[in-house]
Amino acid sequence: MLSNFEVEFVQGEWKKYYKCTSKSFQKQISYWRFRRMCRSFLKGVTTLKRQYEKKLMNSIQILFVDEQCEKAVHIVTDLQGTIHGFTLRPYYQFDTDHLWTKNTYHMPICDEWFVFWGGTNEFENYHYLYPHQRYAYDLIRVVDHQTFKNEGIHNEDYFAFGAKVVAPLDGKVLQVIQHIPDQPVGEMNEADFLGNYIILEHAEGEYSLIAHLKQYSTVVKQGDVVKSGELLALCGNSGNSSEAHIHFQVMDCPHIEQANSLRIRFEGGVEPVQGDTV
Repeated sequence: MLSNFEVEFVQGEWKKYYKCTSKSFQKQISYWRFRRMCRSFLKGVTTLKRQYEKKLMNSIQILFVDEQCEKAVHIVTDLQGTIHGFTLRPYYQFDTDHLWTKNTYHMPICDEWFVFWGGTNEFENYHYLYPHQRYAYDLIRVVDHQTFKNEGIHNEDYFAFGAKVVAPLDGKVLQVIQHIPDQPVGEMNEADFLGNYIILEHAEGEYSLIAHLKQYSTVVKQGDVVKSGELLALCGNSGNSSEAHIHFQVMDCPHIEQANSLRIRFEGGVEPVQGDTV
């Protein structure tokens, strides 16, 4: 359905794609408004190229960028091809994408996890526009295209909840917060946005942060020296989290509000992005 989108969208065949959008999309945006948006977006655009197409859980996500890499079209469809999301916006890139950590890390996990947010654009990684979280990862566990068993009503239904969280590199425990209650599924605690978390100090002035841990599950304390792969805590659903997951990032100072997030150099030279299994 989107095989020739790059050409047809630039040529103005907007009605064809509007007809493929969901009923809920059409209730929110009329065709006339959609057409105005497309026309305005295409000012100065002569070609589009397909940046990527990936399956993410039960959806297909496709990103197109213009020839200047200044504008982007992001489309989300279900597996049957109905368009549920159609986003037109600037395509931001930052010079810090070329700056990597001096240390080499691994993900703070033991089993296979799914990268729900991660990458160097805002469509793969909603953290990207914020310097203090730009290269962060959000990791979930997926079994048979689902993150939970049963009805997914309780935290314990989620495959990530209670899973082991380990040190991503040798380091020293700088800070431990573990008193924040785990949120009910679907509710968010924005006041304590990190929930329960651990900050580790590593060589070369780098600091890792692992957040949304399970309440009172931490097995290390401030001042402890830990080895790579050593158990730190369990995954929870604390803080600004709608379901059990791990937030992981590396930064240049131990205070997230003042820190710059660093692009992580991983073992084996891998560069995980949204949709990957790690």
